[in-house]
Amino acid sequence: MFRDVSTCNTYNYGDALYWDARYIQEGGSFDWYQRYSALRPFVRNYIPTSSRVLMVGCGNAVMSEDMVEDGYEDIMNVDISSVAIEMMRRKHESIPQLKCILLNETCGADAPISASRMLGEVSRLLKPGGIYMLITYGDPKVRMLHLNKPAYNWKILLYIIPRPGFERREGCSSSPRSYLEPAPTTDKGLLPADFVLEDPDSHYIYICRKMDDTELSKAPNYALTANVL
Repeated sequence: MFRDVSTCNTYNYGDALYWDARYIQEGGSFDWYQRYSALRPFVRNYIPTSSRVLMVGCGNAVMSEDMVEDGYEDIMNVDISSVAIEMMRRKHESIPQLKCILLNETCGADAPISASRMLGEVSRLLKPGGIYMLITYGDPKVRMLHLNKPAYNWKILLYIIPRPGFERREGCSSSPRSYLEPAPTTDKGLLPADFVLEDPDSHYIYICRKMDDTELSKAPNYALTANVL
């Protein structure tokens, strides 16, 4: 679930050797985008604690540990970095709820193809009703191109939350939107033209639920929208 590697850029984000070197150099733990305390309302709302959780691109984040402390019972951490996986295995050897596996594939140089392969595998692994949760800086204009494909059989909800440390300005909005409410979207899953972000550097949470056969039969042209889950 969580770490967004759909864009492999000049920093070689799709190269396992890049991540091995980075984890050796930096050490410690690092959570991308948000800490679990901010994500907890969304995680608990959509993912039961009894679920089998696959943490795709776990790195050395403490997200999995925090989820175990919150009652989650079965989390599999996977990553392309052997350094990160070895760090996580040593760190979690006394936590039976957490397991770690090294992936043998890398993202590759072609980001769109790599993203399609990864998302296709996520869809294959999910059972009907299963949830794929993506936390990213990518807005719907760039992410829905990858997520909103009929082959995945997903219904998608979008949430928008500010970056850590962001503070609302007083008087900017008479009725500020709740971050716990889904963002309004068009029938293509995009934000309306008049939608205003309180924080220009907001993070986006895509809740992708795999439809079952009954839902698929009722979905016109298998269209996936972000406001019908």
